Amino acid sequence: MTLHSQLCIFDIADGAVTIVLDHPGHIEAPNWHPEGYLVVNGGGRLYRVPLDAPVLVPIDTGFAVACNNDHGISPDGTRLVISDSSRTDGSCIYTLPIAGGVPQPVTDAVPSYWHGWSPDGQTIAYVGRRDGRFVLLTCPVDGGTESCLTDAFDHVDGPDYTPDGAWIWFNGERDGAVDLWRIRPDGSDLQQMTKDDLVNWFPHPSPDGGDVLYLAYPAGTAGHPAGLDVALCLMPATGGAARTLTRLHGGQGTINVPCWSPDGRCFAFVRFVT
Repeated sequence: MTLHSQLCIFDIADGAVTIVLDHPGHIEAPNWHPEGYLVVNGGGRLYRVPLDAPVLVPIDTGFAVACNNDHGISPDGTRLVISDSSRTDGSCIYTLPIAGGVPQPVTDAVPSYWHGWSPDGQTIAYVGRRDGRFVLLTCPVDGGTESCLTDAFDHVDGPDYTPDGAWIWFNGERDGAVDLWRIRPDGSDLQQMTKDDLVNWFPHPSPDGGDVLYLAYPAGTAGHPAGLDVALCLMPATGGAARTLTRLHGGQGTINVPCWSPDGRCFAFVRFVT
């Protein structure tokens, strides 16, 4: 049976799910550009999906034809950031113009996987395997010395900034439990934000800073696989009980990267059907 990737939009106000594009293949990880299109990846390439006429429009990423699903849009909408392994032994982070062009490397350290861009556009947050484990890192967007913010987790992933730049949210694993955490951009004031039996990944603060969207795997899930029955949940940014927005077949590729609409009324996600 043919795998279909359904690129969807969830409306926060009424809970409605709209299928934007039903693609007979594998696409992942939508970003939302303020000019009214989504960016997704598939088969190592990046695509633009106009919301007024949804089709996959290839984005020119030059030599970078092994892009994974860790990509995003700069706060001012003028640049793309990608994670690609075309010229390196592991994923490397690059930036390029939003319309496409020649990728420029941000850091030589690999593997590195982008996940967040500071609201002032000056810094990126990402994860990388350093000394045998994945840690939370930041560095200037145009290159420079990277800073490690976490050293007390078995594995971290999915860092994303709050819209005021005061926090970086991420998922962190300790002793087999994966919960959501937040930390100041200088590495101080680490706080645990969830504590339940689920395996929680990829937190994305809403544009108004009031809530955090995230992906919840069933208890006992190892890593962040695709092809599982998962839930998309919303919790207050100050902490507290989350509510389940929708359940779907997905996981890896559903909301790996920032996916909110600029006005915060909706978010984009991918689910998979056969």
